[in-house]
Amino acid sequence: MATESMTSLLSHITHAASPLDTIMQKNPDDIVITLAIRTPMCRYKTGSLSDTPLDALVLKILEQVRLRSNLGPALVEDICLGNVRDGQAAQFGRAAALAAGFPNTTAACRVNRFCSSGLAATQNIANEIAVGSIEIGIAVGAESLSTPNTRLDRPFVDEIMNANQDARDCMQEMGQTSENVARDFGISRQKQDEFALVSNNRAEAAQRAGWFDDEIVPITTHKDGKEIVVNKDEIRYGTTYERLSKLRPAFPEHGDRSTAGNSSQITDGAAAVLLMKRSKALELGQPIVAKYVGTAVAGVSPRIMGIGPVFAIPKLLSRYNLSLQRDIDVVEINEAFASMAVYCKDKLEIEWSKLNPRGGAIALGHPVGCTGARQIVTGLSECRRRGVKVLLTSMCMGSGMVSTTPLPWRWNLSADYDVRGWPVSLSMNVYEPAGFREVVIGPRVAFGRVKYVRWIGWREAYSQGVVRYLPYRIVIQLALASHMVLALANVPLSWTASRADGEPSVTKSTSYLPNPAEAVRHRT
Repeated sequence: MATESMTSLLSHITHAASPLDTIMQKNPDDIVITLAIRTPMCRYKTGSLSDTPLDALVLKILEQVRLRSNLGPALVEDICLGNVRDGQAAQFGRAAALAAGFPNTTAACRVNRFCSSGLAATQNIANEIAVGSIEIGIAVGAESLSTPNTRLDRPFVDEIMNANQDARDCMQEMGQTSENVARDFGISRQKQDEFALVSNNRAEAAQRAGWFDDEIVPITTHKDGKEIVVNKDEIRYGTTYERLSKLRPAFPEHGDRSTAGNSSQITDGAAAVLLMKRSKALELGQPIVAKYVGTAVAGVSPRIMGIGPVFAIPKLLSRYNLSLQRDIDVVEINEAFASMAVYCKDKLEIEWSKLNPRGGAIALGHPVGCTGARQIVTGLSECRRRGVKVLLTSMCMGSGMVSTTPLPWRWNLSADYDVRGWPVSLSMNVYEPAGFREVVIGPRVAFGRVKYVRWIGWREAYSQGVVRYLPYRIVIQLALASHMVLALANVPLSWTASRADGEPSVTKSTSYLPNPAEAVRHRT
């Protein structure tokens, strides 16, 4: 009888599986990220990386990938470098890979999709793995804006300039497109400065709290002829609205709403993402950081290129039947300019708590070829900090394009509860800077100390301290999120957990939701 009841319940829950459940499923052929790291983002011309050219940046980040992945270099079959401004990037990427310790059997290429080049590199490697061209690859985004680069210094040929207005608008400066967005959609200077203030304050708070520490790798380089170690972003501290409001327009010939303070900071930096199939990661004992789900690209008028995420994000979410408000936990959108960031936030109705929680390019900077990969690294780190599951990253690009990718972060859960005679045990892996450790939740189990994690709620789970007890509601939701079965149809659920500090145990009892289908759909 109990077996029949369990079968019925499993069938009920299976049919009620949500789109989010679907993308969270684990399959051997999943494309997964096993390492995501970046250099500090450093100021243009005066910063710590201003004397570090592109080839050196790529070399440094690839050395760190090789060292930190504990992966045999010969297993890496391709490296794709996302870069915008350097015409020799393909050559630099290949030479840097060889110098970093990868063998000559490891291929290399370069991709340029403007501001999304780092994300395009990730997409390229993921696609190569998906179709069987390679098994393991590295996506790199890097840009040295401080050192000399090639750039378009002449108009297009007459055949392009005379074709149509959109073709001619591809010559517009990015600052001009920002003013176009502000003017066309009524984004005031005040709104832009207010957004910039939030970005700067969040980045400052995140750096003070050490939230960037697990995503940044220290870089040894040279500045003014001296060897230095660069280990933190060069963020403007003490930004105030008063200071922002006094700045002069940056593009007065086009408008008066975009300034140096509410536009992305010009910086140098690099980021890297290591990808392979889930089956290969398990075979090699590689930690699975996230699952790559997919990417969507879209085009808009070049003169208002910044609004691109408004088109690409819904396009991608509809492909997987996901809801931005219900299913996405963290959203990283490139803050090329506050004008486009404000418009995208308002148009897509993105909650402030989800959008660029550690600040964006206005505060951290925008090394154009790097940012697509940098947002993946930062977003996944924030998902770990919060204990949430799905990151969505998006950015606009010059000449009116946009790219978007969702990345679920992993929860590993298994089953020790006894619910009406049905054995259901639950354990989970909690992220620490040193790796993943298991915390078992069950009758009278002492949790012990878990550095950097204290459970506050399902959505927010961070701060240094001791895991004391996990509220029953969170236990249930974690189980559901991982396709585990708890009898929730008015079933009394009781459990006891010991306090790590020796204080009395905590016991919780409840009847939860009225039926299993509603339980599966329910989210805090």
